[in-house]
Amino acid sequence: MRLYVTVAAGGFRRYATYRGATLAGVFTNTVFGMIIACTYIALWDERPHLGGYDQAQALTFVWVGQAMFAVMVLQMGGGFEADLMERIRSGDIAVDLYRPVDLQCWWLAQDLGRAAFQFLGRGVVPMTVGALVFQLALPADPLRWVAFLLTLLVGATVSFALRYLVALSAFWLMDGSGVVQMSGLVSTFLSGMLLPLNVFPGAFGEFARALPWSALVQVPADVLLGERGVAGALLFQGAWAVVLLGAGRLLQSAATRRVVVQGG
Repeated sequence: MRLYVTVAAGGFRRYATYRGATLAGVFTNTVFGMIIACTYIALWDERPHLGGYDQAQALTFVWVGQAMFAVMVLQMGGGFEADLMERIRSGDIAVDLYRPVDLQCWWLAQDLGRAAFQFLGRGVVPMTVGALVFQLALPADPLRWVAFLLTLLVGATVSFALRYLVALSAFWLMDGSGVVQMSGLVSTFLSGMLLPLNVFPGAFGEFARALPWSALVQVPADVLLGERGVAGALLFQGAWAVVLLGAGRLLQSAATRRVVVQGG
């Protein structure tokens, strides 16, 4: 366990060195948050209580999404995937597999360290700016904030598990950039980043909320807003984390058993 804590700390320090990129990301998330918030104000003026949210809750959802954008890697790339796929392509993955550490746990620890930095570096400032400019429905109960942080931790694990499956596609593909791009588009749409999944009607809405991507933004936002129970939210996220990590383990086993490593 001490090893993986060290790896997570290394991941935190690695991303902390990119100060220019962090400042640019804070600026971008804040600007996009302003644009989306103004759009939501117009939409909720026309359709009050859309999706079961009042306007303050909808604006809070906007800024939670901006805070989570880099944490959950909702853009196309930006996480560990590029590094892992390059190691698979070059054959360096063979060295990783011979090390006395678990490959999946190593990358998970590193990615959680990255997520922790992105939350502090690119999440807190846009959320604070949003709270200063707009009237948000932020809870006063500190326990609600603790529950929110727990859902972020489990949500980041689900995000890693999804992206680990994407990265493993490089065992069969010479270039997995197309898979990464498709994954980014799906994650952005089905996480609730563009619109809360609660506004999707009927069976499609229920289906979208049952998928693992909803654990990335929709579930943490609903916990913060008090629209979802903490126990049920963590159970939903935890179940998907176990399923997806297990799928990653099986795919990794199949890849290392049957696939010739590129370059090695």
